[in-house]
Amino acid sequence: MSDKKTDNDDKLPLKWRGATKAIKATQVAFDMDEAIQYEIRRQALEDGISPSDQIRHILGLPCSRRPKRPRLTVSLSPDDYQLLADKYDLSPEQQLEIKKIVVDELTQFAKPQK
Repeated sequence: MSDKKTDNDDKLPLKWRGATKAIKATQVAFDMDEAIQYEIRRQALEDGISPSDQIRHILGLPCSRRPKRPRLTVSLSPDDYQLLADKYDLSPEQQLEIKKIVVDELTQFAKPQK
């Protein structure tokens, strides 16, 4: 891959220009045995890093030193929003309210059972 600057770089806002290398990165997926995937994920969790950073560490590649926000992600389709809206007695357009309730539900799930 080339590090050549393109004319398009000049069209980007100044704060985005440093991200052009990251944009050119290619995500690679590995089909591996579930036990191997579990161990990589488990070690990443213990180390407080992402599975992607754990793989980079194993391979001896540089990793971001920036602390990342701890977050979980899930993709929600319009149908998912409709199902959640029905569950929470909201409209599907109330996505922020739905998100707040989902955070509460996930928090309750993670609390130790007595």
